[in-house]
Amino acid sequence: VQLVESGGGLVQPGGSLRLSCAASGFTFSRYSMTWYRQAPGKEREWVATISSSSGLINYADSVKGRFTISGDNAKNTAYLQMNSLKPEDTAVYYCYVQTARAYWGQGTQVTVSS
Repeated sequence: VQLVESGGGLVQPGGSLRLSCAASGFTFSRYSMTWYRQAPGKEREWVATISSSSGLINYADSVKGRFTISGDNAKNTAYLQMNSLKPEDTAVYYCYVQTARAYWGQGTQVTVSS
């Protein structure tokens, strides 16, 4: 199993970014995909989850209404569209999947600053 995140960068407050998580080594359509983030000096926190089979989606309250998680089964890729970004969204964002065990991507840095 391999998860490769991309799309991070530096953005001004109020801006947008779209993160991608390219997955391989498992049947993408059978598993829920999740995004987590970890800010400097803080614990890793859950951001959003999508069930690729049912389409069920859940968001952390801190991102609800601003972030959108989605998945493309044909491309084996999960996305996180982030709008109205705030400085407190600054973190390393990780992709996660639980198959026979837990797998994490290497993370992509998102910095929101003017």
